[in-house]
Amino acid sequence: MTLKVYCDRMSQPSRAILIFCKMNGIDFEEITINILKGEQHTPEYKAINPMSQVPMIVDGDFTLFESHSILIYFCCKYPRVASHWYPSDLVERAKVHSVLDWHHANLRRGSVGVIVNNVLLPLNGVPSNPQLAEEAEKTLEKALTVLETFWLKDGPFLAGRSQPSIADLNLVSQVMELELLSEELHDRILSPYKKVLQWVEDTKSATAPHFEEIHGVLFKTRKEFRELMAAKSGKTE
Repeated sequence: MTLKVYCDRMSQPSRAILIFCKMNGIDFEEITINILKGEQHTPEYKAINPMSQVPMIVDGDFTLFESHSILIYFCCKYPRVASHWYPSDLVERAKVHSVLDWHHANLRRGSVGVIVNNVLLPLNGVPSNPQLAEEAEKTLEKALTVLETFWLKDGPFLAGRSQPSIADLNLVSQVMELELLSEELHDRILSPYKKVLQWVEDTKSATAPHFEEIHGVLFKTRKEFRELMAAKSGKTE
């Protein structure tokens, strides 16, 4: 039976799953769940995924959600997956897990908070809470500093690795979500982190051509969002 991947290319973890599958020659059927339209909350989708989130996979009679778990499952199931994605060495594998565990409470938390307060709320005519916006930006900047000074201190990829792991794929896709910010805010937040910016470029190169293809929807939406935000503020970007 064909592996089914329920996803939305606007979703950071969905993009990580899709890039990984394409990089490793995993055959799958992509089923789009439009999260901006709330399709993740329909009774039909909740019947197979009570969490009402993407991504999710259905592999035969097995259903799995949470992107980190899905990627680990793929690495263990498919012998063709290159070992650098999920090392067999216990110590190296533990390092990858440590990055993944750190991700959600730090980089993802800060990134989501900044995007919600600076993009999604304003575009929907909801006033942003300045205090929450400031707290989210501080959380994001702290996470980027840890990326810059700790996770990337010993090599071009996370945890001192010479090739990307599933952790790089997840976290780079998260950083790419910041493309939805205004150009000014995006550059102000990211420009101080030279190692982070180089790591993004290195991961793009290591996953070409699939990285650009899978992020195409994000880039298109970035243009649309920036035009809308510029119109609301009376500026032309």
